Amino acid sequence: MAQGVHQITADFESKLCDYTGAPYAIALDNASNAIFLALYYELNVVHNHFNPIDFKPFTIHIPSLTYPSVPCEIIHAGAKVKFEETYTKTTKGAYQLWPTKVWDSALRFTSNMYQADTHMCLSFTGPYKHLKLGKGGAILTDNEHAYRWFKKARFSGRDECSYHEDNFDKFPVIGWNFYMMPEIAARGLLLIQQFYNQDGTPKHNKDLELPYPDLSKFKIYQ
Repeated sequence: MAQGVHQITADFESKLCDYTGAPYAIALDNASNAIFLALYYELNVVHNHFNPIDFKPFTIHIPSLTYPSVPCEIIHAGAKVKFEETYTKTTKGAYQLWPTKVWDSALRFTSNMYQADTHMCLSFTGPYKHLKLGKGGAILTDNEHAYRWFKKARFSGRDECSYHEDNFDKFPVIGWNFYMMPEIAARGLLLIQQFYNQDGTPKHNKDLELPYPDLSKFKIYQ
């Protein structure tokens, strides 16, 4: 249960659920860290995708045209990258980091967008996104265990309260400093209202489409 100013971030997460149709939303400081956490959960918490005989890491397939941080997060999470040839000059909407449950949804933010049994990673960073928070991201999921793990993992492994009041006898998650600060979440609470009509019904946003570099042309050290 969020306490104090952290309730603002929790309220923003609730609004994300209402708009996207996701049972759970976890707000983070950016989409790259959202992808990393979602992949880390899939690869290292739910499953161990490393072969104990030859220690060959799991391979994740992504389009060759994507944002440069995506293959970085795959490697940070302990997997290898396989680029699939893209026959267009732009990337649009959302795509799966196959065969995981993780989706890069940086270019999609619309009503009832959530797809069941996935971890959809959103981006609110930069001038091209529908919800412009300067910097921010989120994970949408319907998995309660993942939701509870994400909440602690993004906040240094602890609960959403002052560390002076936290119970460090119960510290089951080793976390990272990926939390969305309440002042950014407050901006999100204000700006998300633009995606509703005057009668309270949600608006639909078209998928964004952007030219990304063909990363298959560059050597990535794995």
